[in-house]
Amino acid sequence: MDAATDTNRPSAPRSAMPQPSGGEAAPRVLVVEDDDAMSVALADGFRYEGYEVAVAKDGADGLDRALDEAPDLVILDVMLPKMTGLDVCRKLRGAGNAVPIIMLTARGQEIDKVLGLKLGADDYVTKPFGFMELLARVEAVLRRANGRTPAFETVRFGDLELDFRCREVTKAGAPVELTPRELELLEYFVQHRGEVLSRERLLDSVWGYNAIPFTRTVDMHIAKLRKKIEDDPGNPRLIVTVHRLGYKFTG
Repeated sequence: MDAATDTNRPSAPRSAMPQPSGGEAAPRVLVVEDDDAMSVALADGFRYEGYEVAVAKDGADGLDRALDEAPDLVILDVMLPKMTGLDVCRKLRGAGNAVPIIMLTARGQEIDKVLGLKLGADDYVTKPFGFMELLARVEAVLRRANGRTPAFETVRFGDLELDFRCREVTKAGAPVELTPRELELLEYFVQHRGEVLSRERLLDSVWGYNAIPFTRTVDMHIAKLRKKIEDDPGNPRLIVTVHRLGYKFTG
């Protein structure tokens, strides 16, 4: 549906997202969108695909429901009454809530994409969009959030200790606050220690798809990660840049 006006529904087979069976609960999606036509179309589409859906019409209600109802994923519009989507994202992450967030941004509002990703959003979709594109991104984010098993539990690099089982990082004994995406990115670097990883490969492996046009996303996340784990972010020793090729973890 472009901007949620396309009412064509996909026919069987349905999406690749595993459908609930037996006593398994359906994935729960919270849609925070003030446009009635958009919210109804998104809710209908996700319900058709087997999801449980809740809808909030403003940012304040969306924040409350995200904190109280523990959805599996939040679809969050940037422009909302009472509280912007960016503020909702900021408050969720500030409260230590790691629920996956996909933000809906207007065409041409690149600053919203940048700010959303910096605040801890997992992905974004630009309006107008097709529902199947949004669904594919939802599935990718949920697979990363729910279906990944760490290849190892705890590793150390100097005074940096990474506990991927408990999703905790410390440096010189002090906690390091990483967003879910930053932690996934760091884990992927550690798993591929010594390899040169292109931006495209990181987008495909960590973000879950390679069609995103905004490749600066990787650079932005790595810059933030360096500030948190490097002794001297301006002269990194763990995550180094390989000119014209990508990045390499050398810890």
